[in-house]
Amino acid sequence: MNKRIATLSAATAALVLTLTACGGDGDGSGAASGGSGISHIHGVEIHPKDGKLYVATHNGIHTPDADGRPQLVGDREDDFMGFTLGPDGAFLASGHPAPGRDAPSNLGLIESTDIGRTWKERSLVGEVDFHSLDYAHDTVYGYDSTNGLLRVSKDGTVWEKRSPLKALDIAVGPTDPDTVLATTETGISVSKDGGKTFTAGTGPVLAFLSWTAADALYGIDPEGGISVSADGGKSWRRTGTAPGGPPQALTAVDARRLIAATGDGVYESKDGGKTFTELMDVGSGGGH
Repeated sequence: MNKRIATLSAATAALVLTLTACGGDGDGSGAASGGSGISHIHGVEIHPKDGKLYVATHNGIHTPDADGRPQLVGDREDDFMGFTLGPDGAFLASGHPAPGRDAPSNLGLIESTDIGRTWKERSLVGEVDFHSLDYAHDTVYGYDSTNGLLRVSKDGTVWEKRSPLKALDIAVGPTDPDTVLATTETGISVSKDGGKTFTAGTGPVLAFLSWTAADALYGIDPEGGISVSADGGKSWRRTGTAPGGPPQALTAVDARRLIAATGDGVYESKDGGKTFTELMDVGSGGGH
């Protein structure tokens, strides 16, 4: 019992630090300059059209080259915070502009329909920095870290404000648009009305969630432990640990395939988190 309490306390402290660190990115300072490494990974996706890995970072969107090293996509080195795939594989993102670029400190929602080569503004420019984005049921769900609340939009332009919330990540039920989960420092907070209200956080303290299959909700804790739930978060089963220390992002491609970003790289599991192989080496530049 004492060991469990100590572990839980450490995990909670780690998540609190992560929440604070991410909140600090909202100062409009943009991406880090200098060096070839990348830092602060905020999202990982496998694109359905080309099958490539795309990684949203403090220094732009990257994909691994032939040697597994980060290669910048396009020419924007913005600090991409929230990042997800929208209709037809469009990139949906948020964050802050790179230093020296003439743009508002909060990017609002931006979109790329050519796999990150060019971007256009969609909405809330200068007003909102989304730290987490999820596209499901033809709807964009965004955690507005600037104002501490959930927002929902059907078209990416007009947004409805939902419940106030302090969270690191959100996940939407793949078969139910009204089920929204959020990771908080006290556990998983649940909404059954599309984010209009949330329960207090309970259960395991997880940093990130990803929910692609109804019976395979994945979570990663602040120490990199992978767990899966077959019942929407009511119960969890530990499957393994992602290499590289504390996590920075998690995406479930399907019920068995996971992409996890940690302190030193981006890793793939094809067996539900039991084993991992490295897809991209971020080296010393990958710290959160």
